[in-house]
Amino acid sequence: MFENLLHQFGYLALVLGTFVEGEATVLLGAYFALQGYLKIEWVAFFAFCGTLATDQWWYFLGRRHGRRILAKKPSWQAAGDKALHHLRRNTDLWVLCFRFIYGMRMVMPIAIGMTGYSWRRYLLLDSIAVAVWSIGISYAAYHLGSALQSVLGDLRRYEFYVLGTLAVLGLGLWLYRLRKARNKPAQAQVTGEDHSNN
Repeated sequence: MFENLLHQFGYLALVLGTFVEGEATVLLGAYFALQGYLKIEWVAFFAFCGTLATDQWWYFLGRRHGRRILAKKPSWQAAGDKALHHLRRNTDLWVLCFRFIYGMRMVMPIAIGMTGYSWRRYLLLDSIAVAVWSIGISYAAYHLGSALQSVLGDLRRYEFYVLGTLAVLGLGLWLYRLRKARNKPAQAQVTGEDHSNN
């Protein structure tokens, strides 16, 4: 039954997963490809589609409602200001590179949209960056898994442990980001109070 579900909905789940947590979703897809449930070339392709769609979604939201979106979260506001500062220097370079910089992936497309950057140029450059990212991480995870399989034997025997480990890692990463986002406003308040007392 599990295998049938993966065959029917695995690639759709991969696309949807990239909207939430890109790396963890692609690693999981690469693992299922290694087990023969999915094809690695399709994992890379659908990771590309989902990630590109996510970037374009945030870009167009940034064009229309950028300031309002950033204002809802103090941590996003600070990251958005930082992103806009970087974009003033070399926009094309940041469009190509932000996907590989932790902490900038969600806010940077919004900030790029806010600058009025050409959507055609953004689509082109972002497509190049997302293709490198999705192909690179998919095949790297797949070949790393193959190497582990040659050492450990059939990984299906460890399937429960592997899935459990990936689930725990994904949950831990999500909780870490949530905690970091909550701590930033408190730190900003403390800093503001310190300045006001001087």
